[in-house]
Amino acid sequence: MSDAPTPSVEAGGLFEIVEEDVDGARLRVFKNAPPSLRAIWALSAAHGDADYLVFEGERYSFTRAHAIVSTLAWRLHRDFGVQPGDRVALAMRNFPEWAFSFWAAASIGAVVVPLNSWWTGPELAYGLADSGTRVLVADGERLERLDDLLTGTDVQHVVAARSDRVPADALSFDEMLSQPDGAASLPDVAVSPDDPATIMYTSGTTGKPKGAVGTNRNIGAHVMNALWAATAASALPGGSGAAAAASAPTATLLTFPLFHVGGLHSFLIPYTVAGGKVVLLRRWDAALALDLIEQESITSLAGVPTTMFELLDEAQRQNRDLGSVSGVAAGATLVPPELVRRIDRQFTSRAAPTNGYGLTETSGAAVANTGAAYLAHPDSVGRAISPVMEIRIADPDGFALPPGEVGEIWLRGPTIIRGYHGNEEATAAAITGGWFHTGDAGRLDDEGFLYVVDRLKDVVIRGGENVYAAEVEARLYEHPDVVEAAIVGVPDDRLGEAVAAVVRLRDGATVDGPGLRAHVAAGLAAFKVPSLVQITADPLPRNAAGKVLKRELRETLTLASTKAPVPGR
Repeated sequence: MSDAPTPSVEAGGLFEIVEEDVDGARLRVFKNAPPSLRAIWALSAAHGDADYLVFEGERYSFTRAHAIVSTLAWRLHRDFGVQPGDRVALAMRNFPEWAFSFWAAASIGAVVVPLNSWWTGPELAYGLADSGTRVLVADGERLERLDDLLTGTDVQHVVAARSDRVPADALSFDEMLSQPDGAASLPDVAVSPDDPATIMYTSGTTGKPKGAVGTNRNIGAHVMNALWAATAASALPGGSGAAAAASAPTATLLTFPLFHVGGLHSFLIPYTVAGGKVVLLRRWDAALALDLIEQESITSLAGVPTTMFELLDEAQRQNRDLGSVSGVAAGATLVPPELVRRIDRQFTSRAAPTNGYGLTETSGAAVANTGAAYLAHPDSVGRAISPVMEIRIADPDGFALPPGEVGEIWLRGPTIIRGYHGNEEATAAAITGGWFHTGDAGRLDDEGFLYVVDRLKDVVIRGGENVYAAEVEARLYEHPDVVEAAIVGVPDDRLGEAVAAVVRLRDGATVDGPGLRAHVAAGLAAFKVPSLVQITADPLPRNAAGKVLKRELRETLTLASTKAPVPGR
């Protein structure tokens, strides 16, 4: 892998690299990165009558989408008075209206605030108030949750999308499109690379969500990172899933929510650039997904590990041949190596498995692993996705650790957010000299492959020994009866913390707690074997990004679970 060909960065080429000052840090950047979301959307008009969005019985070409977006942009700018820097929030399922509203707002320099559609009414109201949103575009479900909670926010205009009931003083999405004058082109608004583009709220697994402020430069750099990765992969023998995702015609089945960087930055925006087709789902359904893969000739799909496992299980159950698929990716949370092996085994040589590592604060994947390299390093998230991204394993003082040593993962590059909206203290704590402190523990090997071993807060310290949850979870996933697994630390009078596992099994499984402990003990050191195993029939609690809510598991874990002395203790 270290000798793999890479695209040229010479002057005059597409991937020419220069140095620029970005928010006080001297960074390497792609000279030809798209300068703004407005520029990206304008360029996509060249894709014309090609399919862009497909949702249930609806189909939108790029030409039709541009007409809709231009009309919306004019209504927002002229009738609602939206100016550059004003916040426009989106709160809905993955409907086509989400994408149209995003491009319309971004194209007139507004800051788009994608709100988590899983949030309750008070949580949605918090996001609106914290961001200072002036215009809200929401579907019926979100509007019902908000009800009378808009009082106390700065929201002045509400647009109801796919709602049976349009609130008083609100407009329906159809009404927004009823005045198409001026729709032939976007309003004449200047948008610069370092203008804010989005406020995306962190998952909030440890407290109040923080609004990560992304710039137009961040997103343009992410597009170039994706293009670099695809170009580099296409030069490898036999190509790869990443390469296939960049070649025409392309089609993806979107399983990530659009309010998450996994859906917006990693799929909607790059597919808009490439002229690809994005097939939307109202909600995840593995059987429906299989039908859509065949009907729409899906070439690439991605999801959290649980989603991908369910798809593979359903395809195996129905004996379905997913011949159109050339790339299958998993991400948003740590990916068990067993999933990589399942993808390779079940899709034979057709589909290249792909994994990526990134966060809201890095505007998506900053590290990538694909194809043969992933199969050779299934427990690694890969190497820096492009030459403009840097990885550091930092000790507690921020100094770089040598290969093999575990420390905090720091990332730097032009995709790192400006900071957290209205929270200078959190910004200063998270970003140092352009380096973003991820809060994840990891290590690098001699080839530059990154291994994420755990969230720092999730490391279980058992009797002075560090137990990394990801390693034990990966071992549990290798058991054929395990559907989901999570490792957490629970208080222990003698050891400080004990290793506990919460596991969901397949229907008809016969393995029990002692059997799972024995399975882990056969592959890992004795101190890593869970002393507490709780088997549950319910799916593990997750947030909308697919991350297991381990805080909830710790709170609900009971001593009624299977408990036994750790072998060899």
